[in-house]
Amino acid sequence: MKKTQLSRRRFLQTTALTAVVAPTIVPSSVLGRAEVAPSNRITVGLTGSGSRGTGVMGSFLREADVQVIATCDPYETHGGGRNKKLGRKPASESVGKKYGTKPCDTYDDFRKLCARKDLDAVIVATPDHWHALQTLEALQNGKDVYCEKPITHFFAEGQAVYREAAKQKAIFQTGSQQRSDRRFRHAVEVVLNGVIGKVKEVQVGLPKGHDSDRGDSTEHDYSTRADYQMWTGPAPLLPYVAARHHWNWRWHLSYGGGQLMDWIGHHNDICHWALGEDKGGPTRVEAKNFTKSKSKSYDAPPHYEVHCEYAGGIKTSIGSHNRMGVKVIGEDGWVYVTRGRMEASNPTWAKLDFNAGKQKAYASPGHTRNFLDGVKSRKEAICPAETAHRSITPGHLGYVSNALGRALKWDPKKEQIIGDKEASALINKLGHRKPWVLG
Repeated sequence: MKKTQLSRRRFLQTTALTAVVAPTIVPSSVLGRAEVAPSNRITVGLTGSGSRGTGVMGSFLREADVQVIATCDPYETHGGGRNKKLGRKPASESVGKKYGTKPCDTYDDFRKLCARKDLDAVIVATPDHWHALQTLEALQNGKDVYCEKPITHFFAEGQAVYREAAKQKAIFQTGSQQRSDRRFRHAVEVVLNGVIGKVKEVQVGLPKGHDSDRGDSTEHDYSTRADYQMWTGPAPLLPYVAARHHWNWRWHLSYGGGQLMDWIGHHNDICHWALGEDKGGPTRVEAKNFTKSKSKSYDAPPHYEVHCEYAGGIKTSIGSHNRMGVKVIGEDGWVYVTRGRMEASNPTWAKLDFNAGKQKAYASPGHTRNFLDGVKSRKEAICPAETAHRSITPGHLGYVSNALGRALKWDPKKEQIIGDKEASALINKLGHRKPWVLG
């Protein structure tokens, strides 16, 4: 291990000792802005150096107590970033530029990155089909993890991830950054304190999908290319199609879950937060009005609705038929929140200086900062693995309900479908391509 690096264990021991002997404890929000020696920084590696990954990495680079030491991607360079070069090499060069040094180390295999002894935390910002396996690799190597949403591609992967995170006592943050936004937190507190009365209904609005290809739909046989083999990983080895590669993989169910799974970890996450269902879930789920894409390259539904029932008779609907955002309707009024805007039946409730009551939601100083503070203090992050898994579970169930054409009864405590063996087999099915398997 380089002398300029500090292992997580030694770093935590050092900061704990400092907290004991120092006359005052400097708040983490201040530490994040103050100059910190490289040897005392949290060491971070990025796997998935595309547009989202480099964006997330940028938020880490802005924190003074972070040292990004490695980037990973199957592609050294690719042009999937809206007129800018992406991939492990450009990402490493941006790190060097930030620190005024040579580019950081690069890898084409995430396992090599995760095995580094001088690494404290890993950012997993790959396509969804890679989230679980790369996260588990990082956790089992003793790393803390910041993983993009949705936390996993398959339901059973989500269970494996949150159980492994608990086993390793890891700090885990999911990239559902709306939880760290003051406006969303305020809306949640309005609901939790009963300002709108007993909740009756929640409308969760997500974007509609795509009926046409977003790029060249020509098929190419890249099966012998090492970079494409690694990019594909546990997914089926399909022909390379530019229209569904890099950013647009989201609209093919081999790699992502369409707009439903791409956004459910944002707005339904807020719905669960407001309902107090971070460790719970619905009791009934039914898919309605899923449509088939007219595009050549995508198979995710452009339109979709997932209707749920929760304990106490609360009904929710998730989908492209609702206004984008989250609207919680109670017996005495309603509150609506989306990015950059909040509304309420009583306009006073939507003012950020309105005191909703004594019950306060977890307040985060910023999503990246919250994770880093947790790495130091070992306090659970605002959106840990199980919370993220349960926020997207209605989406997984919605796809099963749509495939079978019937409603499902769900036991949120046991995380099991009730009285439907065919549906149970589907919700627990894993589609990993060998040799990439879970477990």
